[in-house]
Formats: sequence, structure tokens, C-alpha cells
Amino acid sequence: MTGRFAAFAAGLVMTIASVAQAQEAAPAASLDVELNALAPSQKGCMMTFVALNKLPAAINKVSFELAFFNDKNAVDRITVLDFRDLPQGKKRVRQFDMPNVKCESVTRILINDTPVCDGPAAGECMKGLVTRSQISVPFEG
Repeated sequence: MTGRFAAFAAGLVMTIASVAQAQEAAPAASLDVELNALAPSQKGCMMTFVALNKLPAAINKVSFELAFFNDKNAVDRITVLDFRDLPQGKKRVRQFDMPNVKCESVTRILINDTPVCDGPAAGECMKGLVTRSQISVPFEG
């Protein structure tokens, strides 16, 4: 009987380990948005973002409410940017020319909300949001 129990216990441990590995291997559902560049433009500041939709559904339309902070750590302005569609598993580059904004005055950007998120379940765009910055300006979500 001891041999049977040892074989059963070993099989149980292997099954649990397999399930744990499968859970670790499954990528987390997320909506990755990266602040890629800020560049002075004739209007003000050209902002470049790279987005990757890793949510379980395509996004037909999404917009982000962004807050721009100045050198006094005060909110300088809040605006909504339309990122349009974000197909599942595809990277998309979106650029926005922000009039009357000096790139050097932007010290931090915060995604405050996703007022439009058409496609995924309600709240999934904000819940799955993962932000990062490729430049010295922090980008938070």
C-alpha cells in the first residue's frame, strides 16, 4: 500500500506542477501603451505612442484621457486622445500633435481614464492597462 500511495503522491505533484507551469506560460491579458517620443513641432509638441493590445478581444475604438504635468508637478492640461482601433496582438503607432504645448515643459503624463473602450468587456481597457516610457518623461496609468 505504501508503494501505491507514493506513486499516487508523485503523480499528484507532477499534475500540480504541470498546471502551475501552464498558468505561468499563459500571457497576462493587457493593453500596453508606451510613450515613445516627444518632439517639438510647429504647433507645439508631437507625441508618439506605441500600443499593443494583448486583451482577449480586438478594440474597435479606444480613447485615453491624459493629464499632462508641468515642472511644478501641477496638472497643466487634460485632454482626450483617440487611439482608434487596436487589433488584438498587433502593435500600432499613434502620433498626436499637441498645440501650444512645449515638450520641455511636460514632466509627467498620466492616463487618467479610458472614456471609450469599444470591443472588450466593460472596464477591461483600464483594468489591463500597462504603461511604460522610452524617454525620461514618466508615463503612468
